Amino acid sequence: MWKKARNSRTSRQSFSLVHQYIQHFNEVSGNKTAAIRRRSNTPGVIITQYVVNIPEGKSTPDIKSKPMPVTIQQGKSAIFKAMVKGNPKPEVSWRRTKGSISDKEKFLSKYDESTGEHILEICKVSANEKDVYKCYAVNEFGKAVCTATLNVVEDSTDPSDFRKLLRKSKEERADGEMNEKFWDTMLKADRKDYERICREFGVSDLNLILKKLEEKKKERMLNKNKNGVIPYEDSKEMFSLGRMKDFKTPIQNDIGENRVDEEEVNHLPDEFKLSQVDFVIKIQEIKAQERDDALFECVLTHPLPKITWMGKGSVLEDGEKYTISVSEHKLIHRLLIKDCKQLDKGIYSAVAGITSCSAWLVVGAENESTSAGKKKPRKTTIAGGAWVDLEKVAREQQLKHREEMEKILAAVKVGHEAGQLKENKTLTTGGKIAEINAATGLSKNAGAVRDDVHTSKANALSESMGSEEKANIKNSKGDGTVQVTADDPKDEKYTISAQVDFHKVTETSDTNDDVELKSSQNEETDSDENKNSTGSVRCLRHTRKAESAHHTSDPKEQASDNEVRDSGRNKDSMGQIKLSGCSNQSQQPVDVTADNGENKFPKDDGKCDRTEEATGTATPRRRKRQGPLIEDSVIDPGVQFIWGLSDVNAIINESVELTCKLSSEDCNGVWFRDGKKIFPDDNFIITKDGAIHNFVIIKCKEEHSGKYRFEVDGRKTEAMVNVQDPPRFDPQYLTSFTEPMTVKVGHNAIFKLCFVGHKPLKIQWYREGEVLQDSNNTKIEKSESHSRLLLTRCQRKDTGEIKIKIKNEHGFTEAISQLTVLDKPTSPLGPAEVTESSPSCIEFRWRPPKDDGGSPVIKYIMERQQVGRNTWKKIGDIPGVPTYRDTNVDRGRKYCYRIRAETTEGTSDAMETDEMQAGTLAFPGPPAPPKVVSTYDNCINLSWAPPSNTGGSRILGYILEKRKKGSNLWTVVNAMDELIKEKTYAVKDVVAGMEYEFRVTAINLSGVGEFSNPSDFVFARDPKKPPGKVTGLKVTETSYNHLVLTWTKPEEKPDIHDEAKGYFVEIRQSDCIEWTRCNSTPIITTSFRVKGLKSMNMYWVKVIAVNDGGESVAEELDKYVLAMPSPVRPKFTNHKMKSFMVVKAGNSVRIRINFEASPQPNIMWLKDNVPVARRVTISNSDGSSQLLIPSSERSDSGIYSILVKNLAGQETFSTEVRVTDDPKPPGPVQLEENVPGTVTVLWEPSPDEKRDDRLHYIVSKLDTTKSTWSTVADKLFNNKCTVCNIMHGREYHFRVYAKNDMGISAPSESPTWGTEKKKEKFVANVATGKDCDLRCAPTFAVPLKLHTAPKGYECYMSCAVQGNPKPRITWYRNHISLNTNTNYYISNTCGVCTMLILSVGPKDMGEYSIIAENSLGRAESSTVLTVRGEKRE
Repeated sequence: MWKKARNSRTSRQSFSLVHQYIQHFNEVSGNKTAAIRRRSNTPGVIITQYVVNIPEGKSTPDIKSKPMPVTIQQGKSAIFKAMVKGNPKPEVSWRRTKGSISDKEKFLSKYDESTGEHILEICKVSANEKDVYKCYAVNEFGKAVCTATLNVVEDSTDPSDFRKLLRKSKEERADGEMNEKFWDTMLKADRKDYERICREFGVSDLNLILKKLEEKKKERMLNKNKNGVIPYEDSKEMFSLGRMKDFKTPIQNDIGENRVDEEEVNHLPDEFKLSQVDFVIKIQEIKAQERDDALFECVLTHPLPKITWMGKGSVLEDGEKYTISVSEHKLIHRLLIKDCKQLDKGIYSAVAGITSCSAWLVVGAENESTSAGKKKPRKTTIAGGAWVDLEKVAREQQLKHREEMEKILAAVKVGHEAGQLKENKTLTTGGKIAEINAATGLSKNAGAVRDDVHTSKANALSESMGSEEKANIKNSKGDGTVQVTADDPKDEKYTISAQVDFHKVTETSDTNDDVELKSSQNEETDSDENKNSTGSVRCLRHTRKAESAHHTSDPKEQASDNEVRDSGRNKDSMGQIKLSGCSNQSQQPVDVTADNGENKFPKDDGKCDRTEEATGTATPRRRKRQGPLIEDSVIDPGVQFIWGLSDVNAIINESVELTCKLSSEDCNGVWFRDGKKIFPDDNFIITKDGAIHNFVIIKCKEEHSGKYRFEVDGRKTEAMVNVQDPPRFDPQYLTSFTEPMTVKVGHNAIFKLCFVGHKPLKIQWYREGEVLQDSNNTKIEKSESHSRLLLTRCQRKDTGEIKIKIKNEHGFTEAISQLTVLDKPTSPLGPAEVTESSPSCIEFRWRPPKDDGGSPVIKYIMERQQVGRNTWKKIGDIPGVPTYRDTNVDRGRKYCYRIRAETTEGTSDAMETDEMQAGTLAFPGPPAPPKVVSTYDNCINLSWAPPSNTGGSRILGYILEKRKKGSNLWTVVNAMDELIKEKTYAVKDVVAGMEYEFRVTAINLSGVGEFSNPSDFVFARDPKKPPGKVTGLKVTETSYNHLVLTWTKPEEKPDIHDEAKGYFVEIRQSDCIEWTRCNSTPIITTSFRVKGLKSMNMYWVKVIAVNDGGESVAEELDKYVLAMPSPVRPKFTNHKMKSFMVVKAGNSVRIRINFEASPQPNIMWLKDNVPVARRVTISNSDGSSQLLIPSSERSDSGIYSILVKNLAGQETFSTEVRVTDDPKPPGPVQLEENVPGTVTVLWEPSPDEKRDDRLHYIVSKLDTTKSTWSTVADKLFNNKCTVCNIMHGREYHFRVYAKNDMGISAPSESPTWGTEKKKEKFVANVATGKDCDLRCAPTFAVPLKLHTAPKGYECYMSCAVQGNPKPRITWYRNHISLNTNTNYYISNTCGVCTMLILSVGPKDMGEYSIIAENSLGRAESSTVLTVRGEKRE
């Protein structure tokens, strides 16, 4: 008998009938219920297993395809789909977290058999349905659960939004253009409002709108130019992707300055600024346990100071739950999710500009700890790889940047040395230097390189140009923008602004610097491109209208001297060079002044009208020149920055270092802070290592925050140092705090930690993630420099993680320690499990204490009591292993044991076991018959299964016997003293070619058990060759649930294929990849019937031949088999079908057609080639179809056809149905004599003649000399008949009847025809009699009577009615007709009307009435039926 476990009736909330059945099944059968939770192969699916041991071939449910999260607009339908598996087939149900789905109209749950998907459809979604939905798959062995989120985008109810939608429809024209109102608004608005205006007007493609907007601006500028306003060039390129962020070049015209501010440009969406950013290493899926930390990491191609992290559709912020960090080089970005819980699982994304990557966070259930109150320390889980790997990738990326920049600088330097750059040229290089890859093969991820114009080189310019005019050259910003401002006598100013940031090589920006140099000089310009450069070089010249009175020149001389030559460009160049010149009509001396010197150069004013594109060889054009030609010279680029300074966040009282590298080792620079020069002292260390310059702040203070600048040879680089004072712990206190603390129960635990940091500080203590507050057992002390936590009278439950967290405006820090409270262990866990019970020993085991009190179990103290006695005997102490073997027992006696666990902290309470009985002499049962593993000429290998009944003790070994075929003598293979320990044995004492059988018996402590059944006979011979493939495999019969296969036996080939001994048949469904074997043992016939198929499913079939040598290659059908019968053309099986049917009006019409067809056909009923009306009931079954009209009318007459159709063909059958009634008699009859001896009978037609085309007339005659009527004409379809053989002097009477398919009408009498001659002698006046009219209105001769019937008995109602013509009878109950109700049996025999109710019930109570009506009137009789013992409602 099974023993119920003590906790087998633990209550569990049942959520379905299947779950209740499973619990009931486990309780009745004695199975141990389990709650084994494991993770599915599908992320996000949790499987709970109910039964510990699952039978072979069965499995718990699993969700192959889980429903995906849905975000949908309000009012539309949301659909969740899931695919499940399991054996037996799981039952699938849906739930939601915050409500129910009982509304069947709102929540539709269905199953798609074609795809195997379980579908939950939510109709007309509203905000109330926004929730987390769960999918349950349940069978008797377990359940599988997964979740999906439904997000609802609510429709706006703001009237302004509707006006915007209306405006949107009005703004779009047929050709896709916006109206003038939209463009006027865009042209007048600031750039930061572009996105908002596009949303209001319903425009989605902002990039396209920006391009069109620039075209509109150009058109307006051209229009203004006609009025004396000069337009600027390349405005479209100004707002191109990747260039908006760093565009700072001012643009001048005669009216004033229009500046494109960086702040304005930054208001544009980020995706337009970061369009070139990509991920070198994307975030990967993380599988973390509960309470662990999860770390997502990614590496970018371009440095970015910040990216956007999103979790489950919402933006994540840096805080207590999430820590967002970025490396110093801005390439590695990390997201740390602390203390993961089940609610944190989902999809997380990293968004950089318009590029993003996503990955799953799967949170597994926390494993049960071995002891209560002790929890494992929290660890951080990453998604593969290590931090070192990411740092290595980032360093490689930095090295690539630097190598590329050095190649660019080397190429520029070579170009200068070759004299390719002319001194009288203004050349600016910028743009997309980072994208140079055509000629040098550089990576597209190289950092930006900027070259600041060396202002000191203005000396060479001024000397070579011989200028007498002064201009001020200054670098007011640290961004490399140089402005040259010149004043002329008319107070007109012009500015040369260039942004050529070659001094700063950084990996923290992904910008494309457009460098523009604007000058009013009008000189010969020669643009050269270096073969390693693909950047964009542009030179814009502006017009000055002021003329100098003291400087003039001959126009002819100017024309002759004005010649522009374009130097050759390298054929490998892929860059674009734009040179725009503008004419000036005056020339003034310019004084050029830089920060580190003063230089002069002449200003050449002339007319220039030229734009050159560097896509080929530029065409030289001539212009006038107002001065002598200046000799070309090479401009030395000077020292450049390989990499510049980077912003640093420093911690107070710690050191910080700023580093930059120059292109030359021979230069010395100067360091500045906030514009003041810095000299080395006790706080600052300035060093130089070749081309690398270092600046170290030894001990940072708050006053050290500021902007630091390094200048060398006119170039400079800047960086911000931000000194912060975040919370920090005293290292000495921190070391002692982090060491685990162990106290005994009832003692106090004290944690103290000193810290420093900027005030104010927020201090918070945690225990196992829960915030601690002051209470009776918890005291928290806080001060400006330390905090102390006192836990008094600690209990075992206080064991866990102790954490302190300190936070201020500069950041936060935390420290973690472990507290262990020691106590005595709990009692060992039962019930004890008996592993061996024999007459000489009892062996059993138990489980260790659930909580060991913080110390390991040293030993167990054992006591024993013999059942029936009151004393306990101490057995002794055993080591800390939860098992014991008691050899001092008496056979058949029962014992109980008490077990205590002992640790260094004390001894636990005792755990008492159930009664255990020592074994008696019980012999083992028979093992399973031996199976042949392999055979050889000199050896036969056998195996067997142990006996199911071991006799209560362990099996000591086995004895194997053999017998030759035809012999009765069994021979022992192994001796009694050489028992077989294993369940396999190699029998070597055999003769080749002989046939043997074997049997085996088991031996336990009681003795030898029964022998097993003998094995099959087997030959002692070498292994056979596997058989060949079967041939001729085909399907001979199919149906909806089975199919029949036949094949031909494989051919036997010596030394290749041996004879087949049997066959296996395997099938698989078309949507499954696993084959299922239909027969467990080989069959010897060459045909097989496969049963249990699913109707209309597709199956693949194969047959495998087997013998002792193994299995053959499978023979598989070329095509799948459809589980359906062979196609059969529809055929009608009832041969007595009527093609014509007459029905009396008011009666039912029933047409039943039997047929056979395969597959199941489609059935259609037609009336006069039109589908039947809705009042007609059609009932279809597998082999028949029925048409029913409950109460027919004359309009139901017609030809009814049935069409039976399937893929094999179709068949049709028609039946004419005529609904009619007894005809009414014809009208008055008249007689005429047109020919002597004949009488023409004329009559008025019957009223039914027009409604019944089959109605005809019958004329009969009565001769007064005879007593019988004779028919003179039949089947007359007109209203006239001529009767011959009329004898003169006789009287005749004629009658005319109307007849149809239902019967004959009453006669219409004619007047008397002819008179007899009367003797004059006798005259008698005899009154002529009139025919009696028997027609009368219906009357009830016997009315209905009151009826009272017992419940469940029959009730018989009857009455008698008379009337002519025969009245039509209708029964009613509570004024509802019963004629078509099959629950009542109604009959009418010769005017006696009856109705029978078989079993009277309360529902039959009420008023019953019968109505009889004909053409002359109507009669009614009623009664009341009551049921005895029931009250009438």
